[in-house]
Amino acid sequence: MKVCALALTLLLTTPVFAAPSRLKDITTVKGVRENPVIGYGLVIGLNGTGDAGGEITNSSLKKMFEKLGLNPKSEITSKNVAAVVVTGKLPPFARVGQKIDLVVSSIGDASSLAGGTLLVTPLKAGDGNIYAVASGPLSIGGLKKGAKFATTATLPSGATVEREVITEFEKKNSLRLSLNIPDFTTAARVEKVINEELGGKFASAKDSTTIDLVVPNQYERNIVQLMAIIENFKVNTDSAAKIVINERTGTIVAGGDVMVKPVAISHGDLTIEVKGEGDAKAAKPGSVYYMEKGTTLSELVKSLNAFGVAPEDLISIFQTLKRDGALVGEIELI
Repeated sequence: MKVCALALTLLLTTPVFAAPSRLKDITTVKGVRENPVIGYGLVIGLNGTGDAGGEITNSSLKKMFEKLGLNPKSEITSKNVAAVVVTGKLPPFARVGQKIDLVVSSIGDASSLAGGTLLVTPLKAGDGNIYAVASGPLSIGGLKKGAKFATTATLPSGATVEREVITEFEKKNSLRLSLNIPDFTTAARVEKVINEELGGKFASAKDSTTIDLVVPNQYERNIVQLMAIIENFKVNTDSAAKIVINERTGTIVAGGDVMVKPVAISHGDLTIEVKGEGDAKAAKPGSVYYMEKGTTLSELVKSLNAFGVAPEDLISIFQTLKRDGALVGEIELI
């Protein structure tokens, strides 16, 4: 069984203990997250690269002039104006007056937003309330006129927070940590480390993702200090045995804990047999290579490479081993 020729790169992690990870790098805290905001606005000052016309842009221009005290008799058309959608993220605990970065994207037939200025644009969150107001000159990263993606621009520090998300984080008497990558073993280890370091039964793992934490009495009204301590606790994370294959880029990433059960592999002119203990068998010299029971994928790949197996054939061998049940691990195609 062959696959199309790919310049595959095999990255194998060796089965050694990885360095412990800080909790701040592997968990998130409930209530501490970004909130997306969005708004509709107009970009002006374009050099004939704006919208050629349209009901949305033209009516928006008319309404803008009416708010400025003018009374146009009909809708206004201009290729120096473009209708855009403005998006951004309100950071956790954002305060009034804080600046946030924005992305501005054309929604009409404008060919470029280069040189444009965003008019005052209110930004709303999912609850429909306005949390920030944006305006200012756009940047498209130095792209030349007519370049690809010139219809999307950035607006660094382009919005000012006008409304705060109320969380009362400092009043909490309990916290919930969530693992970024769910795993029962890691969750149990996090619970153990927190309880050992804080000197009591404060943490409790609820499932493969969730660890609930009761705030110790000495840290009431001082949650920031508690989190500064907890997020620097280190834990040895665990993960399922997995091989990730990206056929488009020609990359295979495999964990060193992926195991291969006793099996015979025949691929082209090569035959490799992974055998159990005490299961020796005579073989034609050079045609069969024996490996002990419980062989890691790393050892198998080294053997395959030693026998001249082309990198593009490894993916075919892995998939066949998985179908046979000889490969102990998950294969994920991306």
